[in-house]
Amino acid sequence: MKLFTGSQIRELDRYTIEHEPICSLDLMERAAKAITKAITERWTSATAIVVFAGPGNNGGDALAVARMLIELGYNVETFLFNINRQLSPDCATNKNRLTEIRKAKFTEVTQEFDPPKLEADMLVIDGLFGSGLNKPLSGGFASLVKYINSSAAKVASIDVPSGLMTEDNTYNIRANIIRADLTLTLQMTKLAFLFPENQVNIGELIVLDINLSKEGIEKIDSQFTLLDINDVRKRLLPRSPFVHKGNMGHALLVAGSYGMGGASILATKACLRSGVGKVTAHTPRRNVIMMQVAVPEAIVQIDKEETIFSEAVDTEDFQAVGIGPGLGQSENCAIAMIAQIRRTQCPIVIDADALNMLANHRSWIQQLPKGIIMTPHPKEFDRMQGHSADSYERLSKAHELAQHLQSYVILKGRYTALCAPDGHTTFNTSGNAGMATAGSGDVLTGIITGLLARGYERNDACIIGIYIHGLAGNIAAKKMGEESLMASDIIDCLPEAYKELGVNKI
Repeated sequence: MKLFTGSQIRELDRYTIEHEPICSLDLMERAAKAITKAITERWTSATAIVVFAGPGNNGGDALAVARMLIELGYNVETFLFNINRQLSPDCATNKNRLTEIRKAKFTEVTQEFDPPKLEADMLVIDGLFGSGLNKPLSGGFASLVKYINSSAAKVASIDVPSGLMTEDNTYNIRANIIRADLTLTLQMTKLAFLFPENQVNIGELIVLDINLSKEGIEKIDSQFTLLDINDVRKRLLPRSPFVHKGNMGHALLVAGSYGMGGASILATKACLRSGVGKVTAHTPRRNVIMMQVAVPEAIVQIDKEETIFSEAVDTEDFQAVGIGPGLGQSENCAIAMIAQIRRTQCPIVIDADALNMLANHRSWIQQLPKGIIMTPHPKEFDRMQGHSADSYERLSKAHELAQHLQSYVILKGRYTALCAPDGHTTFNTSGNAGMATAGSGDVLTGIITGLLARGYERNDACIIGIYIHGLAGNIAAKKMGEESLMASDIIDCLPEAYKELGVNKI
């Protein structure tokens, strides 16, 4: 599913108007009906409603919603802010339509504003500014936002909480953004909705389908995609009934140090559950017994050192290598790690301590081979690329790094972002907050490494890996709840996740 910027959404609006065909006012009416339906499903006519409308098309939506609610018997008071005495044409038409209703309580604010009292049992409909905003709110509008936020009333924002920009809010003024309890966004999710620092402003999110042109959606190019289960299903490779372990791939995991053997176990188990034929785990001598007991299906390759990974190994017999979980960050280990990366010819996944060691030796980052897959969480990425003010800036840096190195950067989070070397970014939609637990990233490393060894191309391995990781996490959360979820639960639920996807057959 494509994810459009604010300017692309406006382009899609224009395309729909030109090709459906439908006039902009009727399209606004369609949107208002969808918004009104969503509101009436949650609040009864016993709820007093205050509508704040701005001078643009977002305000036009709000005025149309106010009219429809009044016609349904709701008690609605509406304030239209027309400070510059310049309304958009559709906003002006909806103003006239609203004022023609005898029961309408309507105030057009052109100078002074005496705000209504907002009580806890009231609903505020925020229609001040939508997806066209390109600078922080200031002056009277900023004061109004602060007044609304300070009240106990529930707030439902139309399309975008006023003050929030649809993409980059790095230099926005947080106090001047509506904190909505519910955001009723039109047609598709906005990029800013995927970033954690904006969740306090968005509240619960509902995407309302207003039937914008499907042809237009197909024709407009986007560098962002929201991943869904159908995107993943079509990428799955079939499994021949005559297959044997020798032609299902052999993966190598370089993982674990003394005291962090659990990371190597988790990554290895997850790798085996991904469908690969064989997995070899290279680990220090002191981890051998626990590895052989915990993962009897794995081959254990023993490092010459007792407690750390110390020397690069030959990778000629492997189809993919994963390196990093639980390695530690000693200087000897760092030297072995970069030597391993330089020596490896097959696809590589680097995670955890491997990334931290690269952060400690930043010149090594430029030596990484094309096509390498990095799976940092935000703090690991910031150590590598410098502190980011917010998620948008971090995503931009990840996007630039992927293109510069011709690599894949998987920036982990609620909506894990896969930044590909061609400039495209895919956001994962599976997963839950219970997966914020130690070892979850080690599981992802094992899954992607196994998929690569199994024969998937890098992009497909990343997409399938992040989605099935989250899907297994969702299945685990249903069984035992988010609060008690552990990384090993994700591994245990991988078989059910594969069943839900439905592996293709020849």
